[in-house]
Amino acid sequence: MTGEGVRRANVVGLGLIGGSVGKALRARGWRVAGYDIDPARLARGVQVGAIDEAALDADAEITFVATPVQATSAAVADALARTTGLVTDVGGVKADVAAATTDPRFVGGHPMAGSEQEGLDGADAAMFEGAVWVLTPTATTADHTFQAVAAIVRLLGAEVVALDPARHDSLVAVVSHVPHLAAATLMALADDRSDEHAALLRLAAGGFRDMTRIASGHPAIWLDVCEQNRVAIVDALDGLIAGLSGVRGIVARSDRDALHHLLDRARVARANLPTRLSRTEDLAEVRVPVPDRPGAAAEVFTLAAELGVNIFDFEVFHSAEGDKGVMILLIESTSSDLFRGGLLARGYRPGVRRLE
Repeated sequence: MTGEGVRRANVVGLGLIGGSVGKALRARGWRVAGYDIDPARLARGVQVGAIDEAALDADAEITFVATPVQATSAAVADALARTTGLVTDVGGVKADVAAATTDPRFVGGHPMAGSEQEGLDGADAAMFEGAVWVLTPTATTADHTFQAVAAIVRLLGAEVVALDPARHDSLVAVVSHVPHLAAATLMALADDRSDEHAALLRLAAGGFRDMTRIASGHPAIWLDVCEQNRVAIVDALDGLIAGLSGVRGIVARSDRDALHHLLDRARVARANLPTRLSRTEDLAEVRVPVPDRPGAAAEVFTLAAELGVNIFDFEVFHSAEGDKGVMILLIESTSSDLFRGGLLARGYRPGVRRLE
């Protein structure tokens, strides 16, 4: 019997990410029902504590669809038909499921987290703490859906970033999909040459191991990802190939100045990757009245992602007069003028206050 006030969720697909979602929710007091096409995996999910029961709770607050990306659209449609709550997914490709799903109770999602371990044995309740979790609202996503799913994602310890589905696919091709293929290719090159030089792989330490770590991921997942995000991945691969060709030319002609410029540019860019802030004095509070129109709250988050503004925390306060409300966001104070200008340009009336 579920205790009164206990929040309830479903997880469909009990692999590494689905199992981690279930464990993370249960660690925060939720009751989690689960479904998987493999009965043995479903039983294992109960055994390892990823879910409380093997079932689909029709009245659960939210359903997380964690199936392979080729099956995601059908699984989302099934979850929407069989449950009354919100539905999101965790797939690494978003355009197809967004195009196939127009129900206002759905918003696409992609936690940028994982592990070299496979399946339920690698599931970890702490996997999403400090991770970026992308949400991909569309014109049909209800504001309540976006706000509620974003709040649950934050409850799991993740930072919410909102992106258009197609833009998400283009960006993850660069930061996730192509790096995996590059690591696999480099690992294959080393493996080919290890037959000629037995010591090669024994010397493969430090930077080589760091760079090729992601090549240890499960191959089956990447078959579907590369199929569904083929256009964006090929485009990013073309860019990488052109870049490597340029580096080859620099090295071949011993152009020390060009090489120094390239390496220094990479070093500076790597150092400037965003990090989480911990000091209150580095933050600013932005209050944004949310107009009574569909997608307004999601639009604010999407704008922040487009401008490169990190949102470290947020709340939504609803007016007693109806659906109107106020979003209160915490951002890096150095980005406050940029963010305020972008909001004003889109018809919002934000207020900004630096925290002391």
